[in-house]
Amino acid sequence: MPVPANLRYTAEHEWVDLSGDTATVGITAYAADALGDVVYLELPAVGSVIAAGTGCGEIESTKSVSELFAPVDGEVVEFNQQAVDDPGLLNTDPFGAGWLFRVRLTGPADLLGADEYAALTGGA
Repeated sequence: MPVPANLRYTAEHEWVDLSGDTATVGITAYAADALGDVVYLELPAVGSVIAAGTGCGEIESTKSVSELFAPVDGEVVEFNQQAVDDPGLLNTDPFGAGWLFRVRLTGPADLLGADEYAALTGGA
């Protein structure tokens, strides 16, 4: 499975695209594959303050319900309504149209590089 080199990652299988003081967050192809068909998303609302490592939403698939963990500290400035309306985007395009939300950062991001994440997932 692809591990785009331009993104950062968490051990909880989320990707983060940093751009200035804003981070776009999604789940990796590895996570989407492990979850199976995603059927429901609960994402943090705009204006929500999130803290890295804490729960901020939920992803439900045909296999299970998984908590979504915040990968960074910040304030949610946007969420992907298209993914809420069509959660299958997480399976078909996890690094593109399946992004989850955007956060204005309030602290440094402690994230893995692509090589570190690939090693964590067995070279995925």
